[in-house]
Amino acid sequence: MARQRSFTSYVADRFYNELFAVINDYAEIKADSLNLRLYQVNKIGGIELTDITVKFASVNDLPGSEIEFEVVIDAEFNVREADYHYDTDEFTSQWFMLKCKGDLSCGLDDFQITDISIYNGKNRQPKPMSDALVPIISKDNLESIATDFLKRNYPKALLQPMAIDPSELAKSMGLTVKLKRITEDCSIFGQIFFEDSTAEIYDEKLCQSVEEEVSAKTILVDPETYFLYNLGKVNNTIVHECVHWDLHRKAFELERLYNNEASRIKCQVAGGVEGNSCTATEWMEWQANALAPRIQMPMGMFKTQASKYIKEYRDMLGKDDIIDVIEPVIDELAAFFCVSRLAAKIRMVDAGYEEAIGAFIYVDGRYVTPHKFRKNAIREDQTYTISAEEATIQSVINREFGELVRTGVYQYVDAHFVLNHPRYLEQRADGLVYLTDYARNHIDECCIPFDMTVKSTDKKDYYSVCYLNKDKDSTVSFDIKYSDGYQNSTDAAKKAKLVEEIVMEEMAIFQDLPNDYERSMKKVWDWKHEKEGLTYKELAERIHMDDQTISRLINNKRDPSINSLVLICLGMHLPPEISMHLIDKSPVALNYNKNDHIWYKFALTHLSKQSMISIENFFQEHNVQI
Repeated sequence: MARQRSFTSYVADRFYNELFAVINDYAEIKADSLNLRLYQVNKIGGIELTDITVKFASVNDLPGSEIEFEVVIDAEFNVREADYHYDTDEFTSQWFMLKCKGDLSCGLDDFQITDISIYNGKNRQPKPMSDALVPIISKDNLESIATDFLKRNYPKALLQPMAIDPSELAKSMGLTVKLKRITEDCSIFGQIFFEDSTAEIYDEKLCQSVEEEVSAKTILVDPETYFLYNLGKVNNTIVHECVHWDLHRKAFELERLYNNEASRIKCQVAGGVEGNSCTATEWMEWQANALAPRIQMPMGMFKTQASKYIKEYRDMLGKDDIIDVIEPVIDELAAFFCVSRLAAKIRMVDAGYEEAIGAFIYVDGRYVTPHKFRKNAIREDQTYTISAEEATIQSVINREFGELVRTGVYQYVDAHFVLNHPRYLEQRADGLVYLTDYARNHIDECCIPFDMTVKSTDKKDYYSVCYLNKDKDSTVSFDIKYSDGYQNSTDAAKKAKLVEEIVMEEMAIFQDLPNDYERSMKKVWDWKHEKEGLTYKELAERIHMDDQTISRLINNKRDPSINSLVLICLGMHLPPEISMHLIDKSPVALNYNKNDHIWYKFALTHLSKQSMISIENFFQEHNVQI
C-alpha cells in the first residue's frame, strides 16, 4: 500500500454516468428552484446539463465494510433564453450534494444514490474518513478510540489492571497469529493479511526467501523480535496489527479497487509520521503506533496500577519525592503490562506524571539522576541534558554559549549546565558534586536548555517515540544545540542576583591580574591562600604532587608543563577566565589538535568548581591522561 489512493477519484471515474443522470433528472424537474446566476438570459427557456466535476467526497465510517458518503459536484449547465425577442444562451454552474452508500466488500457493486440537494457548504460526518478511507483521528480522541476498541474486543481489561494477552485479543477478533521469519534483516516486525495470499517468507536453512500460502485474517510476527528487542515489542506488534484490522480494512478495500492483487499491510521497523504531508500508509502506521500502547495500558487501569506502585516504592525506599521512585515504578509497570520501558514511560507522561520525562535518560555511558521541571518550561524538542562531547562542540562553535559558560557561573554536573549556587549544587562526603534535591525538582530554574533535532534515519516518529526515547537501548540519536532562550529558565531578577553573588569577587580579581605569568600566579595564590587558607601541602594532596614541586611551580622556580598547570588551576578551583589568563601568559599552551587538551579545556571551563575526585572520574571516563 505504498501509493496514495483517492476515493473521490474512484467515485468520479466509475460512477460518472450515474451521478450525471441523477443531477440531470433533478435539473429538469426543479429547474426553477436551481437559483442559477444568469447575466444574459432573462427567462429560462431550456436547460441542459453539459458536464459534471466531482469536487470531493465526504465519507462516514459504518460497521463492517459498509460506508455512506456525500459527493459534492460542480455541474455545468447550458441555459437557453425563453423570450423569442432574444436569441441567446449562457453557461453557468451549480454545486450539488449527493448522498450515497455502498459496501466495499463487494467492490461497491451495490452503489446507491439516496438523496440529492443543492450544496449548502455543510457535510460533516459523525465518523469522518480521509479520501484514502483512513479514519480521521486527532490526538485528543486516541484514548476514547482505544477504550471503544477494548469494549468491543477485550472488555475485561477495562474492569481491573491486567496485561493483555495479544494472542487472546487476536482470537477474539477472528485473527490467527503465526510466528514466521519474514525478512533476512528483520526489517519487518509484522504483517496483517486481509486476503488469502502467497507471501514471501525467509527460510533460514535455505538462506533465501520462499513463497508460502497465507490465509486471510492472519498476523505474521517475526520471532527474531523476541531476541532483538523484548516480549513487550512482540506484544505491541500483535496489538498493532489488530488495530490495522479494526480500523484500516476500508483503506485496504480501496486499494483493492485499484489493485486486486493487494493482500496485506506491512509494518516495518522504520516508519512513522513526520509533518502533515503524509501518505495514507504513514497515517495508518501513526494510528496503530499511537493506539497500541493505549490499548495495552488503558488509562484508568494504568493510573490505578501506577498509584499502587508509587505508594509501594515510597514506603519501601522511605522517599516522598516522586522523582526518587519514578524509575523503578516505570520498570514495574512495564513488567506488569508486558510492554517496553519506553511505552510505560510514555504512558506515565500521558497520565500526568511529568516526572517521567526526566527518567531513564542515558548519556555518556550512564543514566543521569531523575529530575523534573515545570510543564511547558521548554518545548518538546528541547532538553536540559547534554553529553560532554556535545557540550564541548557547542562551546567551540557557538560564541554566545562559549562566553556564557566561560565565566564559571554554570557548572557541568550530571550532564546538565547548572547555576553554580549552593541552592542547586552540593558537595557530599564522597567528595563529589551533586544536584541538590531542590535542583532536581526545579531543573528549569537552574539549568540551560538545548535544542534537539532527530538525526537518526531509522526512526522519524512523533514526539513520544523520538524525544522521550533516550534510554540505553534507544536507536534514536540527536543533534544537540545551544538554545538562546536560557535566560528564560528562571526569573530574570532572581538569576541576576545569584549571578552577581557568584561572579562579583572573581571578576574583580580577574580584572586586576597583571599582564605576565609570574605576577599573575602570585596574585592568584595569595587570593586563594587568604580567602580559603589554602596551603601548598593541601593543594599537593588534591592533585597528587609533592608540596615542594607545588611551591617551585607557583613561585616560578620551575617552568610548568601544560599538565601540571592545568592541575594547579583545577586544584585551586579557579574561575575559567582566570585559568585561561594564567595559561595564556605562561610559557606553555593548550594544543587543540590533541584530544586530551580539548578535554583539559572542557574541565577548566565547565568543571572548575567541582572536587578533584569528580574531575579525575571525568578524565577517566574520557580516557584522558594527565
